[in-house]
Amino acid sequence: MSVLPDVLHVLDEALGLAGRSEDFDASTPLLGALPELDSMAVVSLIAALEQHFGVMLPDDELDGSVFATVGSLAAFIDDVLQRDA
Repeated sequence: MSVLPDVLHVLDEALGLAGRSEDFDASTPLLGALPELDSMAVVSLIAALEQHFGVMLPDDELDGSVFATVGSLAAFIDDVLQRDA
């Protein structure tokens, strides 16, 4: 099961994108490309993802590469979910 639709939903809600995420795909750049995704928004996004997926995202694995694209973020979430299963 792909987590991409859920990641897009959380992105839209956490960043207040007002539905703009509907046009995003796995290759859509995030960090540095989305003005809404500043340092404070990253913290809010992490909290929203943790709440939505019911997991704790490991701090020592969170870096800029995770937030490079929608696909890299979804892959990271998927990996965490697989480990927690």
